[in-house]
Amino acid sequence: MKKEFLDLAIKYAYKAYRIKEVPVGAVIVKDNKIIGFGYNKKEKNNSVLEHAELNAIKIAQKKLNNWRLNDCDIYISLDPCPMCASAIKQARIKNVYSALSNSDLNNLQIITEIFKKDKINPEVNFISNLSPLESKKILNSFFKNQRKD
Repeated sequence: MKKEFLDLAIKYAYKAYRIKEVPVGAVIVKDNKIIGFGYNKKEKNNSVLEHAELNAIKIAQKKLNNWRLNDCDIYISLDPCPMCASAIKQARIKNVYSALSNSDLNNLQIITEIFKKDKINPEVNFISNLSPLESKKILNSFFKNQRKD
């Protein structure tokens, strides 16, 4: 785990924040090189599929010209939702490093189950709450501003 990549995921979360999206950012790394990045664009693109992790996965797969992201790591500013966790596993990403644990305990239980080894895909190593202060600050600010509108 490299803190610089987690910090970059948080910077991408700020990009989402500036366009009034839920501030989540993601960076995918292979061999210490960034091959994918993304942030939420759900409102902007009017699509439920525009999560930070999915946007980062699309870019990384295009860069590698392969849907398999073997030996890649993803750094995320917030634990993934179940949809993104499943995509991470299906893409065969090896490690997930998350800045902040999701406050929804059901989410944690579901993604922990998703990340377990199954008949087709290997287990995904998942580590959360690695840098919670900055990520929590931006999320709290975002939702406080949302309540004003």
